Amino acid sequence: MSLAASERERFHAVMSGGSFDRVPLLYFGTWPETKVRWRAEGLGVAMDMGGNGGPQLPGMDTDWECAPDGVGCIWDNQGLLRPWPLAPGRDEVVAEDATSRTVRSPLGGIVQHSTIGSSIAHQIRPHLQPTRVDWERFRAFLDPHDPARWPAGWRQRAVLLQRRTHMTCFFGGSLYGWVRDWMGVEGVSCLAYDDPELFEEIIAFLADYFIALNTPLLRQVGFDFAYVFEDCCFNTGSLISPKLYRRCYDRHYRRMIAAYRDLGVPFILIDSDGKVDDLLPCWLETGFDIVFPIEVGTWKASPVELRRRFGPRLRMMGGVDKHVIPRGEAAIRAELEPLRSLAAAGGFIPMPDHRIPPDTSLEQFRTYLRVFREVFG
Repeated sequence: MSLAASERERFHAVMSGGSFDRVPLLYFGTWPETKVRWRAEGLGVAMDMGGNGGPQLPGMDTDWECAPDGVGCIWDNQGLLRPWPLAPGRDEVVAEDATSRTVRSPLGGIVQHSTIGSSIAHQIRPHLQPTRVDWERFRAFLDPHDPARWPAGWRQRAVLLQRRTHMTCFFGGSLYGWVRDWMGVEGVSCLAYDDPELFEEIIAFLADYFIALNTPLLRQVGFDFAYVFEDCCFNTGSLISPKLYRRCYDRHYRRMIAAYRDLGVPFILIDSDGKVDDLLPCWLETGFDIVFPIEVGTWKASPVELRRRFGPRLRMMGGVDKHVIPRGEAAIRAELEPLRSLAAAGGFIPMPDHRIPPDTSLEQFRTYLRVFREVFG
């Protein structure tokens, strides 16, 4: 069998059991503060200073999250489609002090944002109240056929994207993660028991929404995988139980996966930070192909151990402790060497397990890139 010739072919070879010349060298971007630091330290490449994607350093494979021309990323389907709720109006600032800005969103919520650094926004009032009345209001923002979802010239951009030689993906949807963002963890958790009929109705509606939304896109562009965002776990376990998953989520994920496969999407990735152990068997039963980011965290998740438990049907991206990088070459090598055989076997792309924080200098990250190439070829 011939070796993969392009970055895109290499990714498919890694994930499908083909022959490949080396392991792709990728990551999941940086904090905005990291970009500020790296620019001050001499990095002269193009950067979206306020965003989390990139920057692209010499020697790396093409960024899979953000488009190489800087227009688009996963979250807007590479600049082709706006999947988020579209509500009339703009954010209205209702309070501001030396460290924060509080805004009222056109979606309905009130959110406090830090103005002195990256942090998770504090939701003072949720965008979506856990009631049927408010769901009827909110669902009007989720019309998959709204022409405003398609930017001008998207078909011409789709033609260019179809000719690419690098690997990239589209936003396949979110049945838990977005609802949690809109409603809050407490709101979505209680709704499953306070009003299970409404809870399941929202899940079914979103599955229908993402299928209808992405079908026209996938008829124009062949993506390498679907990216399903969930973030349904935290540092000690999952935010939904396997029982609830199998009762309420499984069949709707299966519908989405079947629709995407029918439209030519070869792989389906599910993204959740945290300790995912309890939900991994569920995801594999449903038909997800790739799990990301295998966050190491305080619980020391191990891609090697997960492969031992679940076999080659579990494909992974991530699994490298990002906090090791500032500790120097010896620590980086000690982190990567145990993953060498797993990566060579295929079905696994080692990469830092989330955004690179600003405690990592440009020189330290360059050391990581050099050691990665030495270890993985």
